[in-house]
Amino acid sequence: MESAYQNKNPGILIQVIRPNFPQTLPASLPYRTGGKQISIDECCKDGRVRGIDNQDCTAIPLISESTTCRIVQEQCCAAVLEDNICTSGINMAKEQGVCDTQFTGSTCETKTAKMCCDCCLLGRAAREHGLTCDHSLSLGYQCGLVSRACCDDGAPDVETSNSLVSDKDNETLTEKENPLPNNMCSSGLAKCAQECVGNSTCACFKGYKLKPDGKNCEDINECLLGASNCRGGEHCINTVGSFRCQREVSCGTGYELTDSNNCKDIDECESGTHNCSPDFECQNTQGSFRCLPKNQCGDGYIQDAMGSCIDINECLAQTEPCRPGQLCMNTMGSFTCQRNSINCGRGYHLNDGGNRCVDIDECKGPDGACAGHGCINLVGSFRCECKAGFIFNSISRVCEDINECRHYPGRLCAHKCENVLGSYKCSCTQGFKLASDGRNCDDLNECESSPCSQECANVYGSYQCYCRRGYQLSDIDGINCEDIDECALPTGGHICSYRCNNTPGSFYCTCPASGYTLAPNGRSCQDVDECVTGTHTCSVTESCFNVQGGFRCLSFECPTNYRQAGEIRCERLLCNQTNECLASPLRITYYHLTFPTNIPVPTNIFRMGPSNTVPGDHVQIAIVGGNEGSFFSAQRVPSGGVMAVVEPITEPQDFELSLEMRLLRYGTTSTYLAKVLVFVVQEHPIMPFQSRE
Repeated sequence: MESAYQNKNPGILIQVIRPNFPQTLPASLPYRTGGKQISIDECCKDGRVRGIDNQDCTAIPLISESTTCRIVQEQCCAAVLEDNICTSGINMAKEQGVCDTQFTGSTCETKTAKMCCDCCLLGRAAREHGLTCDHSLSLGYQCGLVSRACCDDGAPDVETSNSLVSDKDNETLTEKENPLPNNMCSSGLAKCAQECVGNSTCACFKGYKLKPDGKNCEDINECLLGASNCRGGEHCINTVGSFRCQREVSCGTGYELTDSNNCKDIDECESGTHNCSPDFECQNTQGSFRCLPKNQCGDGYIQDAMGSCIDINECLAQTEPCRPGQLCMNTMGSFTCQRNSINCGRGYHLNDGGNRCVDIDECKGPDGACAGHGCINLVGSFRCECKAGFIFNSISRVCEDINECRHYPGRLCAHKCENVLGSYKCSCTQGFKLASDGRNCDDLNECESSPCSQECANVYGSYQCYCRRGYQLSDIDGINCEDIDECALPTGGHICSYRCNNTPGSFYCTCPASGYTLAPNGRSCQDVDECVTGTHTCSVTESCFNVQGGFRCLSFECPTNYRQAGEIRCERLLCNQTNECLASPLRITYYHLTFPTNIPVPTNIFRMGPSNTVPGDHVQIAIVGGNEGSFFSAQRVPSGGVMAVVEPITEPQDFELSLEMRLLRYGTTSTYLAKVLVFVVQEHPIMPFQSRE
């Protein structure tokens, strides 16, 4: 079994060889666990995974009942943990260069880490003193590997050579456990993939390592193991059997990367990648190039970027080109020195003879020095007489505009002041216009331009729009008037008793198409009494009865043995003293009622009783017909009885009710019958209901 210690710093890789289980037990040897075969490789792989997870190697879950598989699990797990501990010691030696103060304690882990740290320091010391890395010190096997790896800085060939079993160990294994003859390499029976060394042991070329089967070889990923020798700023790329280093950052403009991973200057002049014009000659520099003009300028000239010759002003470029007392005068390509003349002060100049200074009259000329203002010449100077709205600046010696609005705030204009050159201008805010004096502001009557859609009222500095009755001012612009939908207002349901119809600026009420007419107030609906107006369709033998929104045609005939007494009453004729006749009512009276649907319940609608009462009278009252829906009920009250609606009537319908009253007086019972025709019409909020009692 083999394991690798890898330092965090590139270049250190140590591979420790421990007794390999396949040398005594084949990796494919199966073990049964619950009917499933498990190989030695699977046992070791499980142990390494648990070691990577830092689990306790002495208490890991077993994947097989075999003792051999358990040993393989524990040893492969311990190998991973031991490799990690040794790696921390090597890292400490590389980074800190000291071990004694870093690892204290007597635990097994601390001792292993300190051993790897000390052995790595030993290898580094051997390299510093020029000693060979393969020294003959009698160190432990693991300490020797760590020391050699730190000495030769982890070259990849260390891993490859160390992946082979030593000759001494191989002889021991061959004598004890390898039943094959020693000449298997020469006979070809060893079947090694790359090399076969003495005693039939397989080995691999540089850049490869031996697989667990002891015969085949696999590539070593030097980049993954940190065994490359790439420099800082280079990226390691693994190849089969080797690796290569590539720069992480490009060489930059003007350079190219060579096959040896170095940056080489690009000769733009030779490659023709420069941009020099035909009048210039290309000269290569490190990382760039220069364009030198082919034509050279003579003395006293300098070439610009375009190759043109420009005169050098030696009077400025040189320090004191002329002797004291002389004046330098630049010429094309050279300069001359002249005798220094008289220097006149400000406001003076040399006279025509050139021998004295005379005053300059600055006021001469069409505009003079005062740019249109009055100019007064003074000896060596001048003064300007500025126009109104300007003031003379003695420093700049010009007439400057006076900002009257800033100098006299609030005293020139009633509203806004705007400065103009040499004066100022007044203006007014919105809603006002400038008065005739040019300073004050008068109210502007905006209503004269009819800005409102209906009515306009001028106010000081503004105006106000308002609307006629039935309209309201728009919340958006405050100018236009919008119609008020009176029918949609919260009180719109109470404006009209039946239906409200909106019109621009107003509304009107309407009533049902038949049976009603609009009241004089234009809002309420009143019932049309067709019986009074004569618009009914009843025959001459029928009587007209008005109901809300319509009418009914009524007629009745008295039953047998009764005679009609009045318009609504039938009286019983004399009986022949038979029981049937005596049990019939003495009087039958016809009544007519009408009310809308959905009246409150209970509501008394009819009252019946004797016209006069006598002490001792006893009255019984009951509905004896027409109450199939049980909408009505009768009950006795003092001196008679009442009939009431006790169930809601939601649909228009007609009822013919028979209400019977029995009167016991002086020991004799008399029966009276009331035929009540009830017409229930559709409810409209037009006319209130009145009961008949």
